[in-house]
Amino acid sequence: MSKDFSPDHLDVAAFAKAGALLEGQDPLSMYERLQHEAQAPVQDTAVVTWSAEGEHVAEIGGAGHIWLHLQADCSVPMVCQRCLEVAEIALHAERSFRFVKDEATAEVLDDEAEEDLLAISKDFNLRELIEDELLMELPLVPMHEVCPAVVPMASSDEDFEQAVAEKTNPFAVLAGLRKNGGQD
Repeated sequence: MSKDFSPDHLDVAAFAKAGALLEGQDPLSMYERLQHEAQAPVQDTAVVTWSAEGEHVAEIGGAGHIWLHLQADCSVPMVCQRCLEVAEIALHAERSFRFVKDEATAEVLDDEAEEDLLAISKDFNLRELIEDELLMELPLVPMHEVCPAVVPMASSDEDFEQAVAEKTNPFAVLAGLRKNGGQD
C-alpha cells in the first residue's frame, strides 16, 4: 500500500518509516519571507527546487530515530555591495534533522547533540522548514563572483582631494627637530 505525503501537512513519523521521498519545484512567490529578502523584482520563472527524504534508523531496545534529509536550491536577486548592481545570489541548503517527541526533549538534548533536532509532528509544514533553511543561507554582504563592470575605487570628490593636499603633516615638527639634530 502506497501513501501520498503532502509537504504542507507531513506526518513525519510515517514519512520516515516509509523511507519516502518528496521532491518539488515551487515558484519563489510561494515563499513570502524569502521573496521579501529579494532586493529586486523576482522573475515569474524563479523557482525553489527541493527534495526531502525520510529515514527511520532502528535502535536496539528502543523505538529508533526519525530523520529527515533536506536539500533545497534557489536564486534570489540582491544588490551587489561592490558594484551596486543586481546579482542573482544562488542559495543551497542541505541539512539533516532528527525528530524527537516534543520541544522540551529537543531543548534538553540540543546542547549535546551534533545534529539539528526538531519536535515530531503529524502536521509538519515542510515548506516552512525549506524557507527557514534558505533564509539562513542568505549572505550578509551579497556580491557577484565577478562584477559585470569595473568598479572605480578612486575618490572623485574635488573638495576631498583639495583638503588632503592642504592638510599639514602632524609629524612635520618632529622632522624639523631631527634636521636640527635635536638642538635648540
